[in-house]
Amino acid sequence: MGQRVRRDLQTRVNPIKVIFCVHGVLSPLLANVLLDEVDRALEHRGHRFERYADDCNVYVRSRKAGERVMRLLKRCYDKLHLKINESKSAVASAFGRKFLGYSLWAAPKGEVKRAVSKKAITAFKQRVRQLTRRCGGRSMTEVIEPLRGYVLGWKAYFGRAQTPGIFRELDEWMRHRMRAIQLKQWRRGKTIYRELRALGATEKIALLVAANSRRWWRNSRMALNSVLTIGYFDRLGMPRLS
Repeated sequence: MGQRVRRDLQTRVNPIKVIFCVHGVLSPLLANVLLDEVDRALEHRGHRFERYADDCNVYVRSRKAGERVMRLLKRCYDKLHLKINESKSAVASAFGRKFLGYSLWAAPKGEVKRAVSKKAITAFKQRVRQLTRRCGGRSMTEVIEPLRGYVLGWKAYFGRAQTPGIFRELDEWMRHRMRAIQLKQWRRGKTIYRELRALGATEKIALLVAANSRRWWRNSRMALNSVLTIGYFDRLGMPRLS
């Protein structure tokens, strides 16, 4: 009983994904109790599958095999008197679909690897924006503090993703946002110049950034990066994804 996982995708160049979702809210425990019979039916036929609570993916070699598995699953679920969410159930290529925030991509030599889905990345950025939206009167340490739990938890969850470039891009995006927030807090050109000089910026860079004091987002790149560096944010307790 319980969740059964079959991870043998590295041997499959072009897997077909059978996505099967039960309609309604089921707790993981109740789903595992009810769907144990479905797991056994899939295991008996030698299928490679992955299920979490009421979400189940089955990986096969062809669309025809996928349609055959779909008919089997519908019979199993009908026996359990469970209603199927037709809008989320499909026979489709494994690539371009998502499961628990992950998607798959084909690496060289046909190896199948895990990635963070586009939807999960969009949700991550939206949450970071929410956590840093109201920053007036707060120090950068106070702005960053609410991010720590969320970012570190997100990193732990998606730690199995095999796309390090995505984590680097998100790190750069977060630091870019933090630089823009810092400039907005300093607000006036004179204040920006004074604070940057105190942080060790050359007069040329401090003047360049201060001259564009109202262009928060655009001004928080290039020259400012040499002052508000990665190390600067590390000292403030800014978490990293990569």
